[in-house]
Amino acid sequence: MEKTMRAEIITIGDELLIGQVVDTNSAWMAQLLNEVGIELHQITSVHDNPEHILSALDEAFSRVDIVLTTGGLGPTKDDITKHVLCEYFGTTLVEDARVRAHVCELYKERPDVLNRLTATQWLVPNSATILPNRVGSAPIMLFHKTTGIANLQPEGRSMFLIAMPGVPHEMKIAMTEQVLPYLSKFTIHNSKFPIIHRTLLLYGIPESTLALRIEEWENALPATMHLAYLPKDGTIRLRLSSYGEASAEEMNMQIDALKPLIADYLIATEDLPLEAILGHLLKQRGQTIATAESCTGGRLAAALNAQPGSSAFYLGSVVAYANEVKEQVLGVKHDTLLQYGAVSEQTVLEMANGVRHHMHADYAIATSGIAGPDGGTPDKPVGTVWIAWATPEATTAKCYHFGTAREREQITQRAVTAAIVELIKSLNSNL
Repeated sequence: MEKTMRAEIITIGDELLIGQVVDTNSAWMAQLLNEVGIELHQITSVHDNPEHILSALDEAFSRVDIVLTTGGLGPTKDDITKHVLCEYFGTTLVEDARVRAHVCELYKERPDVLNRLTATQWLVPNSATILPNRVGSAPIMLFHKTTGIANLQPEGRSMFLIAMPGVPHEMKIAMTEQVLPYLSKFTIHNSKFPIIHRTLLLYGIPESTLALRIEEWENALPATMHLAYLPKDGTIRLRLSSYGEASAEEMNMQIDALKPLIADYLIATEDLPLEAILGHLLKQRGQTIATAESCTGGRLAAALNAQPGSSAFYLGSVVAYANEVKEQVLGVKHDTLLQYGAVSEQTVLEMANGVRHHMHADYAIATSGIAGPDGGTPDKPVGTVWIAWATPEATTAKCYHFGTAREREQITQRAVTAAIVELIKSLNSNL
């Protein structure tokens, strides 16, 4: 029986292991691989050390058919991936005329870059297939074997190693333009048994409570399906995955059986950021939003602004941290602040109405709270956040208590999440 091809990613670089650089490449690659039916088995990060890299390659090829590496392909002494791969595959470096011509063209207006170190970029492993990297100097190197790699695999099996640059935009172009089209020639994409993921987004229910609520449904899932709980900032993503013989229709049947059990908490049936869901709803209705932020410090505005096409629905924000700004820009009454304080229902209601009126928006969200670590009182401890929503129909507010033990960043992010969720729920209820 055919089975899904499996891959591993090995990211190479000391900077990843000391926390200087965050590995965003692997998450992006994992999504792309799943979309084309390749199951990602493991992600490994290793030092710029020959023994460490060689050991990681041996272990990976003992488990999977495809190994994708990123990093270590630059021209400096710390970039050793190319030399290690030569040792692993028993080959030597040779000059590649096409790579040399590409590098010279790439830097023709920067002669200072064309030096003896850059010249090492057109030295490539003799046994590798070289795929062009149109946006960088490091070539994409592909090793394909139908017999054992490093004497670990039986004969007759196609196995691949693809070495790509670690620079994210170069890696993404390499994957989409070169790597996946090349691998598709060897029919590794098994369309008969695709990898299927379905994700539901929930808010307002603890993870353990949710698990108990759907326990009977989960226990009855076929062996080919797996359910994962992914909590974050008050939300839970429920991901149902199939890595075997389940069809899309079977997945849909399971999702349809699940929905009535979680209807009170279900926000979306797509794996999208909350701000993208809100933006889509607003664009669908041809309506706009503005924000007035105190404790969230512009994070709500940044989330909305980050969405492609946000100019169609997002008008702007006022970050009114100081009371003077709340009064002078948003029109919050001085007496309101004196009587109730900045963190109060009355203040956020006036903030939301003020920014909605000032920017002529259909909707507005306002936040004011105590994110800590200082500033809390017995009546308003750290983690207290008031959020208001101004709509064409009414302006409402709600008080949240996100907990005194959480860090400042956690509290502000939970406030952003709650602010967006409640407006999504309101828009959905009015459809």
